[in-house]
Amino acid sequence: MHIGIVTSEFPPDIGGVEIYAAEFAKALVTLGYEVTVFVHTHHTIELSIPGVTLCPVLKFCRRLDKDILRQYAVDAWHVMNAAHSWLALETDKPVVVSIHGNDFLNPYPLTGTPALASWGPLWRYASILASLDRWLGKKLTPAYMRKALPKAQIILANSHYTEQVFLANFPECVGKTLVAQVGVSDDFLAIFLDNKNNVLPQLLTVSRLSEPRKNVDRVIEALSQLNTQFDFRYTIIGDGSFKPQLEMLVKNLGLEDKVKLLGRRSTEDVIAAMRLADLFVLPSSTLPDSHEGFGIVYLEAAACGTPSLATRQAGAVEAIGDGESGFFVDEPTIENIKDALQQFLKGDMNFNSQTCRHFAEQFTWQRVVEKALPYYLSEQDS
Repeated sequence: MHIGIVTSEFPPDIGGVEIYAAEFAKALVTLGYEVTVFVHTHHTIELSIPGVTLCPVLKFCRRLDKDILRQYAVDAWHVMNAAHSWLALETDKPVVVSIHGNDFLNPYPLTGTPALASWGPLWRYASILASLDRWLGKKLTPAYMRKALPKAQIILANSHYTEQVFLANFPECVGKTLVAQVGVSDDFLAIFLDNKNNVLPQLLTVSRLSEPRKNVDRVIEALSQLNTQFDFRYTIIGDGSFKPQLEMLVKNLGLEDKVKLLGRRSTEDVIAAMRLADLFVLPSSTLPDSHEGFGIVYLEAAACGTPSLATRQAGAVEAIGDGESGFFVDEPTIENIKDALQQFLKGDMNFNSQTCRHFAEQFTWQRVVEKALPYYLSEQDS
């Protein structure tokens, strides 16, 4: 069977949905499926996955992409972002949709855009039409999603929380959802765990630095209040528009010797940092139009034997075993984060690396993929 995956997120881009799409494709190949992944024409091709064909052909526009995808002979489609669910309106093949949270709360990309400049001579007015195109895209993308999502074979949610939020926003999809959760890459599970014998406590955050709701600034503020009481090292891996502000904050608080922003790093470097760290820290907030649908990164840290500190909200509750692979603050205020970090740095919170690993081992990509397999069959075949 040939599965076509349509996605707007894929490595080398960094993020949870990128990991989801790549690992899902790998797991399908392992199970013997032929897999083609369709990405944007501007996608950088750096990653080669054995058995996976990568096609950079999409425009992220329903009107244009429907004709492009019709040229490919696939047996079933798997859409990795709710904004691409329009495909269920354009094909007689089964369509499975994976949802992650922000993709349906604040749809991206704007696949409903009419691409006005592609209509004959209108290309001459592309710069003038761009704002109108975007405005129409913001209106039409959610409208297409509302029509298309109920027509999917199944909608796979990455957490029970995501499913709950989705059905509150799309009640017409009741009975069409299934919680499949996520998995952990073998790259993280294969490393050898040894005792952490750091002279100084090592704290770590790995995150895209383009969303203030990740609260990396609040972690830095909290640590500044603990600076005279404890010696520690805090490493931040990730890049994004918020990074210069964080660098300035570190400087203004006089934490240059203790807090380092390393920017983007390879998977190998991330694994090495997670293996070394004593605590992974990412106390994200939940906003009306943005939340932590699951949080694969918490599982990756646990797979490396490292516990996490997160906010007891959204999908993080399912990604961390309380007292087993991490602990929580109820609200991500600076004071709460400071108190939690103080507990850990004093030695009041202790975790076992093997216990963290055992928690992560419950989450496999094969288990996620097996939830989708029955729905790749058409109604006639099932």
